[in-house]
Amino acid sequence: MTQFQAGLGQEEAARDDLRLVVECERRIVNAWPAPATLVIGDWVLRFASGYSGRANSASPLRPGAELTEDEFAFIEELYRADGLPPCLRLTPLVAEATRAAALARGYRVRDASFGMIGGLDETLPAPEPDLQIEARPSQEWIAGVASQQTGPKANAAQLAAIVEKVRLPAAFATLVIEGEPVGYGMSVAERGMAEIGSVIVDADHRGKGLGRRLILGLMGWARLQDCDAAYLQVDQSNAVGLRLYESLGFRKLYAYETRIIEDGV
Repeated sequence: MTQFQAGLGQEEAARDDLRLVVECERRIVNAWPAPATLVIGDWVLRFASGYSGRANSASPLRPGAELTEDEFAFIEELYRADGLPPCLRLTPLVAEATRAAALARGYRVRDASFGMIGGLDETLPAPEPDLQIEARPSQEWIAGVASQQTGPKANAAQLAAIVEKVRLPAAFATLVIEGEPVGYGMSVAERGMAEIGSVIVDADHRGKGLGRRLILGLMGWARLQDCDAAYLQVDQSNAVGLRLYESLGFRKLYAYETRIIEDGV
């Protein structure tokens, strides 16, 4: 292969990855639906009373998404009116000029994450019997997830306001060992791809491979929904999670930052 051909191959791979970023980012809006959603130009604004970063931020929906000065001000006004700090998810879909403008306005990093993607093939086993899967989130599932969280994510009512709005095929999973719920997770399938999220294992049961069993079970469920790929988001500092996901065939598709302005809230 010549250097020119290698360059063409890299460009084609980069274009394909950008297409996948768009596919994931648009599906995220449906897989984790905020109680209130607005579309402003090339951006989707989501409001969920402060529960989770994705559900309380503005995200770009297409490559090269821009914000004018007036749009910046309008978005910031909307979040402040809702009692929330203005928040942007700066993914690879953001135009460089808009990214620079956000930094100039004082948006600081709240957290940084990776979007990861992995293939699903026919060798994946069906979910094991210990993984109880429901098509709708039960009160027990919601309470269980909330009980394993801290801060705003411990609010079961706000979690319910999100997950009860899912309208796509979904799996709300509880891993039960010897009659005790020890882990939770969920997956939402849409047009051949499934998001995996809310995976959490009880602190007293970590280090036993239960997270792997949860994720494998959700991957198996997604395959049964005719999905060819699964995607997820993980904090860049979560070394344990990154190793686990990579061992299951996921790769880093893109990196992004969630940035906020706290003044004036």
